[in-house]
Amino acid sequence: MFKDKLYGIIVCLIIAIPALIAGNMFPIIGGPIIAIILGMIIAVFWKGREKFDKGISFTSKYVLQAAVVLLGFGLNLNVILATGIQSLPIIVGTIAIALIVAYVMKRILNMEKNSAILIGVGSSICGGSAIAATAPVINANDEEVAQSISVIFFFNVLAAIIFPMLGKMLGFSTVSGDPFGIFAGTAINDTSSVTAAAATWDNMWGLGSQTLDKAATVKLTRTLAIIPITLALSLITQRQNNFNGEKFSLKRALPLFVVLFVVASIITTICVGFGVDANLFMPLKELSKFFIIMAMAAIGLNTDIVKLVKSGGKPITLGFTCWITITIVSLLLQKFLGIW
Repeated sequence: MFKDKLYGIIVCLIIAIPALIAGNMFPIIGGPIIAIILGMIIAVFWKGREKFDKGISFTSKYVLQAAVVLLGFGLNLNVILATGIQSLPIIVGTIAIALIVAYVMKRILNMEKNSAILIGVGSSICGGSAIAATAPVINANDEEVAQSISVIFFFNVLAAIIFPMLGKMLGFSTVSGDPFGIFAGTAINDTSSVTAAAATWDNMWGLGSQTLDKAATVKLTRTLAIIPITLALSLITQRQNNFNGEKFSLKRALPLFVVLFVVASIITTICVGFGVDANLFMPLKELSKFFIIMAMAAIGLNTDIVKLVKSGGKPITLGFTCWITITIVSLLLQKFLGIW
């Protein structure tokens, strides 16, 4: 019954509110990371929480899925494809190489499959949002999600700090924001760090919001890759289950929340095409962000922080390899295409 879950949901809500406020104050860190950290700290000291566990588990699974569905309302497929066409070869190239590197490093490091997939997808597509969409599809547990989010966050912060200095060293244009915007949008994972690096570049050279606008568009274009990636992983997971003796299930192969995410994107695209103001969908996008923060609070509450730290070496190595590879490939493709 829902009443059994209510207490746990309320706890996640209570943690999510200050996490959201703190995330807005410190956007380079973001609400989801703060929520995970708060959840993990509380979990260390919280005893006798049995009556809250059902609600916490519900939040980490179903509220997270709802967040992914609402995320679809932020995607106008026509606008993103039209304005992101310049960066499309770089986006495809960086996503492909990151997934290949994640697969190779998983075998070299002998890592758990789910953690490798989540870090690879998070690195190549859009950080926390991609991990949020992928985790339910591959049946990842909360500790695997928390670890992957933490790894992505670490390299996001490094990128936001280092990339503007790297761009200056490499000689990116200081009169146009496009080259650095494409670089930030394709080589940095999470939206918060993409916007932080792009805004820094604009401020360094007095470019208004040129770099930020380009980086945000490229980042949204990358987000579209969630659709084929999650669908492909759904089918692969279902196929593996078949090998283990389970019958084929269309519901498992094509999870409802992924289908609804696609439907939400199509609805937004059609509505905007008929003249509906895109800002109408803004509350749904904001609600999606808050649901992700709530889910991350639940994941933090279900995570053993000591175990997470002890097992962090391999995931960090994988994340570092993906991050460096994506950065190099983005730069090489931009050079080849004559963007800088």
